[in-house]
Amino acid sequence: MVEQQNLDYLREEMQNITNQIIKLVHDRMEVAKKIGNIKQQLKIEIEDEKVEHDIKKIVLKLTKDIGMDVEFSGRLLNLLLSESVKLQNVQNTSNKSSTHIAIFMKAKELEKTGKKIIHMEVGEPDYPPPLKVKEELAKIYDNKRYHYTEISGLPQLRQAISQKFSNIVPEQVLVTPGGRFAVFCAISSLLKSGDELINIEPSWPAYKECADFIGAKTRVLKTTLEDKWVPNLKMLENLININTKMIIINYPNNPTGKILDSQLLEKIVSIAREYNLFILSDEVYSDYSFGKYNSILDYQYDKSIMVSSFSKTYGMTGFRVGYGIGNKSIISQMRKVQATAITSVAEPMQYSALGAIGNDIQGNIDSIQSRINLICKRLQQMKTEFIVPNGAMYVFPKILAKNYSDDISLVYDLLEHGVAIAPGSGFGNSYKKFIRISACQSSKLLNAGLDILEKYLK
Repeated sequence: MVEQQNLDYLREEMQNITNQIIKLVHDRMEVAKKIGNIKQQLKIEIEDEKVEHDIKKIVLKLTKDIGMDVEFSGRLLNLLLSESVKLQNVQNTSNKSSTHIAIFMKAKELEKTGKKIIHMEVGEPDYPPPLKVKEELAKIYDNKRYHYTEISGLPQLRQAISQKFSNIVPEQVLVTPGGRFAVFCAISSLLKSGDELINIEPSWPAYKECADFIGAKTRVLKTTLEDKWVPNLKMLENLININTKMIIINYPNNPTGKILDSQLLEKIVSIAREYNLFILSDEVYSDYSFGKYNSILDYQYDKSIMVSSFSKTYGMTGFRVGYGIGNKSIISQMRKVQATAITSVAEPMQYSALGAIGNDIQGNIDSIQSRINLICKRLQQMKTEFIVPNGAMYVFPKILAKNYSDDISLVYDLLEHGVAIAPGSGFGNSYKKFIRISACQSSKLLNAGLDILEKYLK
């Protein structure tokens, strides 16, 4: 009887505390709204890494003082911070959509009205897949290659992928519907809500989008044109805390085309080893390296995951075939996500990818490099500043023209005049003076688009 009374009392006390927590969270959200309004008036960024770092430092000290689990309190704080950011972003209605995909979709809408658009915003090669892919597609129906496959992918495709790399076996390969899904499988299987990852910007926005989807917090390590897009490793270490679980790297980089030298990459691996962090390396542009390139797989770090795809290398963007490579335990976890989301990658597409492997792509590489050289030559005649890319498919110039205060205004003006380019702010909030130009169109079209751009950069 006494025990029941104690239980009832404690349950009531817990409910009262829960009610207080909910009220305090509500009050915190109201304060966040007010802060968001002021930020909008001052035209400053919603997210402030320094402020968040200071808040976390204070909270973690309090957590230790009261004897609470530090990792749990860190995850809880991250959830609160993320909700505040979401709330403030919703309030900020002044921004037009700033991603390259948004520009691409807007361009497609304009094309439906009859308007001609020069597409320099997306990394979609204009060259076709190898003829061997066509041959494989022709066999699909007659050979009845239209069934479910093993979740991890066709054994012969995994075998072929593994043979591209040293010391990799088929069991370390997961075939996914595009490289993006490989990224999602890695993030969603290795992190949980409230965990943190570190992303080096400027970067492809999908990394943060995948993290946001599962409730993980993205910490940003910013690189600059002035530092030639080289990440500061001391700043990288300063971002690491008890909730940090992963570092994301992407080299050759989208959008800058930067390739890290082997020694710097080795130092990043050493930091990951020291703090027991996963490294997710997006190497989708590795075949488009115009100099020496090192894969994360070269460092034999057991907590690394490499992702890539057939989209860029073989001009197979619509086929949606990518892959992830890691140790068997990591691949097993990623496989569970894939098993939950899809049965398997479409068998016809896997056989098409199998047909693509081993084909000579040097012509594609030479074509992209030649176009990048063309873009760089033209940009030198305009009011821009940039680093000549070491690889990938893009040039990422800073706009020096005084007639444009931000990338969004320029991008939407250009779109109205038949040219689609990607705004720099889509790759990080610090890059509102930048644009990304894709080298995936013919030289003729690129010159036509650059002619229009030059008119605007006065």
